[in-house]
Amino acid sequence: MTYSGYCFLTKAVLSALIATRVILPAHSFTPTAFKSIDGHGLRASTTNNPSEALTLFSPCKINLFLRIIRKRPDGYHDLASLFQAVGFGDTLQLSLSENGEKDEFTCNMEGVPTDSTNLVLRALELMRQKTGKNDVFFRADLFKRVPAQAGLGGGSANAATAMWGANVLMGSPATLEQLIDWSADLGSDITFFLSRGTAYCTGRGEIMTPIDPPLPAGAKLTIVKPDLGLSTPKVFGAIDYHQLSAEDPEELLNIFLKEGVINTGDKYFINDLEQPAFDCLPELKALKDELLCVQGFDHVMMSGSGTSIFCIGEPDDKDAFMTQFDKREGVSVFNAEFITREEGYWYKTPEK
Repeated sequence: MTYSGYCFLTKAVLSALIATRVILPAHSFTPTAFKSIDGHGLRASTTNNPSEALTLFSPCKINLFLRIIRKRPDGYHDLASLFQAVGFGDTLQLSLSENGEKDEFTCNMEGVPTDSTNLVLRALELMRQKTGKNDVFFRADLFKRVPAQAGLGGGSANAATAMWGANVLMGSPATLEQLIDWSADLGSDITFFLSRGTAYCTGRGEIMTPIDPPLPAGAKLTIVKPDLGLSTPKVFGAIDYHQLSAEDPEELLNIFLKEGVINTGDKYFINDLEQPAFDCLPELKALKDELLCVQGFDHVMMSGSGTSIFCIGEPDDKDAFMTQFDKREGVSVFNAEFITREEGYWYKTPEK
């Protein structure tokens, strides 16, 4: 079954995927100011009191490979990428608004817009437009941890989380397929977060082929984020098209599905946006080179348009690694894991 490029890969194709490894992420938590109500289903009956706030985990993503295919006449780029959800993210508390006249929105992170340009508010407005429930308004409180200009899709995940939660509070008027179709109106990566955690995305990123079942949860990774950021337009503007990989993205996908993430060779971990990002910010390449020297990591690559670098596996000497990188001024380290969600339910908040 296909919905605007939305289709499923079978279990048989995925039999050789990444081996499951279980960890407890070092930096995962539930904010004490929020009541945790995990695993909300698509049906409204999952909350006994429709006025009760939903507290939803908003994950981020990494790109296991990212190929830039071409620049389109409209100025955007066609890409092909294997996305994976990880257990580092934000928390969205969502409830029906008591004033019933407009949405209310707060965010703890300085610099995040709280006006109508924010993707959470845009997602709530989109849900009203698409469902016809124009008299339903919300209060949304966003506790952010995912930094901006990280290549982790934090804002896109916030929008997808808001759409899911709003649908529950509205009484679930929309199907998952409708949420997926509507999400493309908001941005490129939002659609991915409505998968179960792993997807092959094409077009601008909005055409999603979910990997079902997704890659097993629990594979360890470390995300290293320098304070320096790069805007996505700046990175795309610096692309040298002669330096793009020639690898067929569908062949890359087949390799990942056949060999598994751990066993796939480094040469297949391709991100066509690394070259322009490194050209814009040579310090970022130097950071990746340092991480490549750390014993214990299976693969090291920049995510998306940067500037986060993810390292699959864990360092042999964790204390030395944290001393070298996490305590360094201008660098943040986040330990996480691959995550998935159950069919019909949202992503659960990772355990501490």
